[in-house]
Amino acid sequence: MPDGHHHERHVPRFGVVTFRPVDPDGDAEVIHSWVSQERARFWGMRDADRDRVAEIYRYVDSLPTHHAYLTERDGEPVALFQTYEPEHDPVGACYPVRPGDHGGHLLIGTPVRPEPGFTGTLLGEFVAFVFTDRRRLRLVMEPDARNDKAIARLRRAGFVEGPLIDLPDKRARLMFLDRPGRAADHAGSQRSDRA
Repeated sequence: MPDGHHHERHVPRFGVVTFRPVDPDGDAEVIHSWVSQERARFWGMRDADRDRVAEIYRYVDSLPTHHAYLTERDGEPVALFQTYEPEHDPVGACYPVRPGDHGGHLLIGTPVRPEPGFTGTLLGEFVAFVFTDRRRLRLVMEPDARNDKAIARLRRAGFVEGPLIDLPDKRARLMFLDRPGRAADHAGSQRSDRA
């Protein structure tokens, strides 16, 4: 499925999960309410006001290599997912990019109430969404190296840790997940090269 389009799937015992492109102005309020919280400090936008959030996502929307999606559960916003082509992103200068690599970021919105399995289900749907495009062979994520919770969550989802890298705004831990059914080959992801 090409980027920039809606994707919807019914998840048993969870609801209808929809990925739709972010509307920079229409979604700025809900995104701002998430990124401005302490729990979202690793997203790096805590000091951005609503107008700055809209400006950032207008810029992302202008890039053919980067895409932002608002994720809804039964019509209610629950997460923000971003995808990118690593060779067109600063992360691509920090590790040996392989053909078929596709990058991602995930921010779970503020839950109405704690719900066991909520984050894991959304992460699983994000992974499935990325791999709907058969050309994508490996998902690359780069959580802040201090974000132990995110790294542990990705590990539980099957991601393999790669090297620490230095990006313009953070030190990050590369995490890799091969397309399901693809033979694992993490030789390129195990290097300890630093940017």
